[in-house]
Amino acid sequence: MSNLSTALSTPDTGLPIQPGILQSVPPHGRYLSFTLKSSDALHAALAALRELADGERLVVGFGHTLVAAMGAEVPGLRDFTGIDGSRVRLPATPAALWCWLRENERTDLVHQTRRLLRALLPAFELQHTVEAFRSGAGHDLTGYEDGTENPKGEDAVAAAFAQGQGAGLDGSSFAAVQQWQHQFEKFEAMEELAQDHMMGRRRSDNEELEDAPVSAHVKRTAQESFDPEAFVLRRSMPWADMLHAGLNFVAFGKSLYAFEAQLRRMSGAEDKHTDALFTISKPVTGSYFWCPPMLDGKLDLRLLKLAA
Repeated sequence: MSNLSTALSTPDTGLPIQPGILQSVPPHGRYLSFTLKSSDALHAALAALRELADGERLVVGFGHTLVAAMGAEVPGLRDFTGIDGSRVRLPATPAALWCWLRENERTDLVHQTRRLLRALLPAFELQHTVEAFRSGAGHDLTGYEDGTENPKGEDAVAAAFAQGQGAGLDGSSFAAVQQWQHQFEKFEAMEELAQDHMMGRRRSDNEELEDAPVSAHVKRTAQESFDPEAFVLRRSMPWADMLHAGLNFVAFGKSLYAFEAQLRRMSGAEDKHTDALFTISKPVTGSYFWCPPMLDGKLDLRLLKLAA
């Protein structure tokens, strides 16, 4: 198996994080979401998952339904149910378990999936699969750079991970996941300047456009413009199947506040102005997950009442 860490290094945070959250996106990715099928087999499946999940090649998130099935509670975790007052459709597709498989080689992705399904399927049913990949140096399929405003270094750690909340919570993170499906015919029919104004950046040099309209994506999601500020750590990847393609948006945060603040503004719920991005793309899924910290190289599931 190839060594993912040789290409994707993780800074030392002093927190027991799942390191894949902080690393750059890998060349190949696969997102799997599951519903709970058998409570009787749940403990055994989660014990097996602890052995497989290193937090680097396999990042794991738990949905509200799974946490509740364990008789536990994660402060701040809930199902995504949309945004009150939204002027666009925001599908809600809750899941019990979410797995982000991350590899340098697609061969390793295939075998990791086999091992994971063998461990999980007695208790879980596969709900949704997204095949993802890195485009260029981290670009969306429209050609624009993704995650330009991501916080860096200590700021990234502060935005993405819980701290000062105690053992079992410190180093954990909340993930907001939306699969966006692009409408390339609409995008390609636009003039280049209109495309840039839609994004709020020039595709050619990634420079922000001061004269972009209020609906520009960059202006809608300017993280420092919220009160309090709404910084998230984006780890999105392009996806494609035979008929459709787009961006699997993934945002990690110390809580769900920052993502919801941005989506409220994007969807027009804040000021009636919707993000221009909705003219050429639409979300087809929407879910929240809690990504537990690590303990001795394995998932720390003490909060779920599953001891090592």
